Amino acid sequence: MLVLVAPGQGAQTPGFLTPWLELPGAADRIAAWSDAIGLDLAHYGTKADADEIRDTAVAQPLLVAAGLLSAAALGDVSPGVVAGHSVGEFTAAAFAGVLDDTAALRLVRTRGLAMADAAAITATGMSALLGGDPEVTVPHLEKLGLTAANVNGAGQIVAAGTLEQLAALEADKPEGVRRVVALKVAGAFHTHHMAPAVAKLEEAAAQLSPAAPTTRYVSNKDGQVVADGAEVLARLVGQVANPVRWDLCMETFQELGATALIEVCPGGTLTGLAKRALPGVATVALKTPDDLDAARTLIAEHAAV
Repeated sequence: MLVLVAPGQGAQTPGFLTPWLELPGAADRIAAWSDAIGLDLAHYGTKADADEIRDTAVAQPLLVAAGLLSAAALGDVSPGVVAGHSVGEFTAAAFAGVLDDTAALRLVRTRGLAMADAAAITATGMSALLGGDPEVTVPHLEKLGLTAANVNGAGQIVAAGTLEQLAALEADKPEGVRRVVALKVAGAFHTHHMAPAVAKLEEAAAQLSPAAPTTRYVSNKDGQVVADGAEVLARLVGQVANPVRWDLCMETFQELGATALIEVCPGGTLTGLAKRALPGVATVALKTPDDLDAARTLIAEHAAV
């Protein structure tokens, strides 16, 4: 059983879209999406520097566009499950047919702008904690006023809060945590700091008519399969200010019988977690078009007929 997943913010790197635009029809597709959302995706994916694509309002639609483009390059795929990490949930919602590609990109453009506005209110950020026991780490973060915004499994938790709180974490790491690594994001996502963005996203989502998922969609909220399109959309809105439980998503993949996992462009983060948390599950990360052949082989061996 094949799982198709999409990464979240922080996975982007300068120029990562360049080789994908060389594929037949890719540049035209990106140009059409750029026109639809009023953002030059080709520029940001090929020429912009790290600071420019760190901007939340840019990074989020850029990541969703890259995920959709790389998935299309795979051809016909019949995954048993789809899921995304944070903003990757929008990519997954398009995979599942809940939203069409353009609707997903328009909504995520609104999300990025709204979250950027919310992040500008207070200087906030996120840091990954490597190692440690969640039962020890989470209370320690709460003591410092931080939120466990991403519980990723495989020994990784991402803390979010003010820059002062994150500095205190550097000086006072939870027992068992080996390293604290600042992430390439511009705010404390999936925390109460993002509450102002939720109302703006609710307003935009109310204009959409989501369809029922055509394949099993696993939600970041609780790792559960969601079969109703309206519920998927409501969860996309609410997750902006609530923690990502990727650990529970991976538990669900395992319970559903996952045998292979493909992470769309810019892949690497989620396959890394899967290699540690889902032993025996074959993985491919789509970083460049050179990875497509390996992914197609995996699809032939593991996707539903």
